[in-house]
Amino acid sequence: MKLIIQIPCYNEAETLSIALGALPREVEGFDKVEWLIINDGSEDDTAKVAKECGVDHIVNFKHNRGLAKGFMAGIKECLRQGADVVVNTDADNQYEADDIPKLTQPILDHTAEYVIGARPISKTEHFSPAKKFLQKLGSWVVRRASNTDIPDAPSGFRAMSRECAMQLNVYNNYTYTLETIIQAGQKNMAITSVPVRTNEDLRPSRLLSSIPNYIKKSVVTIVRISVVYKSFQFFMSIAFMLFGLGFLLGLRFLYFYFTGDGAGHMQSVVLAGVLMGMGFQTGLIAFVADLQSVNRKLLEEIKMNQES
Repeated sequence: MKLIIQIPCYNEAETLSIALGALPREVEGFDKVEWLIINDGSEDDTAKVAKECGVDHIVNFKHNRGLAKGFMAGIKECLRQGADVVVNTDADNQYEADDIPKLTQPILDHTAEYVIGARPISKTEHFSPAKKFLQKLGSWVVRRASNTDIPDAPSGFRAMSRECAMQLNVYNNYTYTLETIIQAGQKNMAITSVPVRTNEDLRPSRLLSSIPNYIKKSVVTIVRISVVYKSFQFFMSIAFMLFGLGFLLGLRFLYFYFTGDGAGHMQSVVLAGVLMGMGFQTGLIAFVADLQSVNRKLLEEIKMNQES
């Protein structure tokens, strides 16, 4: 059994040595433990520090492509290197590396395919009140969208089996954390969480540098994921809403028409026709989107079979 611990990096020369120094070279249940970093177009000495610290594999991007792209590139390379289990952690040493065995144990016990490390958000002193609120709100939304009970969806400390890693695909460029959980839930993977510890903050969060920006990007990400993975429900809900409003306006006109006051409510007829027409067209889009969703699932299955 081989475990590969991957770390996405962008200009992490100052903290990477600390994070790597805490990583284990032996984990119970595994014959081999290797380290991999994704150097996401860093402009500092990130790659040099990684080599000096004995990293086994380095994936280099010529320019910065973002956290989501880096995560997926690391997963792909871990699979190519023969990893049976992949652990993802951060370069700022946010997560307690001694908890890696806790992350991997459910996979070794065959009780889970995807394990998320749940941080003690409420008790973490260096998390601002705004960050705590946003983390909890984001996790609640993801739980609703994925039909899972993961308490800390934005956590980047996670482990996945080889079979799970082969099925993951990230379509947005912002972050992989929310999308992969929703994707795993939609694919009925066995997903769970375990409590993990955190270390002192070595640098400010790059994803939460601006609260309004973080909210905007998170909302866009969740909406896009909903469209991708629940396309039929998403568009059909809009279709029913539009058609229903038009239908009610039509009933309103009929009421006035049969009570002798229909001539003054012709605008309702026009608006009802427009809304019902829009609802009908949106319903057709729902069926087209559902067909595209089926094609995407078939392509993902083909991709997984090619990699296995």
